[in-house]
Amino acid sequence: MEMIIRNPRDGIYAATPDYVHAMEVCRPERFLFVSGTMGLDGKGVAGATLEDQLRLIWSNLRRILAEADMTTDNIVRLTSYLRDVAYVEANQNARVLALGDRRIPTTAIVVETLSDN
Repeated sequence: MEMIIRNPRDGIYAATPDYVHAMEVCRPERFLFVSGTMGLDGKGVAGATLEDQLRLIWSNLRRILAEADMTTDNIVRLTSYLRDVAYVEANQNARVLALGDRRIPTTAIVVETLSDN
């Protein structure tokens, strides 16, 4: 499988160092669609801190990928759902740490579906 980053240089805002506008995937042999994962450990317990939960999310993703003999190098698109806008930077840092120099199309969506009322 060949992956080609597609970042137009004019007529659109510039991509950032950790972001790409699009990824062309050529000749893929297999696809693995991941429904998503949470910051829970093997017993279903949430990490105590945001950083613990983010570490668990990436650990869980690596485990799911390994089940299909894949690694994070096989990820071609990522969407993160965050409970609070304050988590954006920590989420970005965890993604950059997990992917290293690889850049992929990403979207972070802040959702508030639960109310304390």
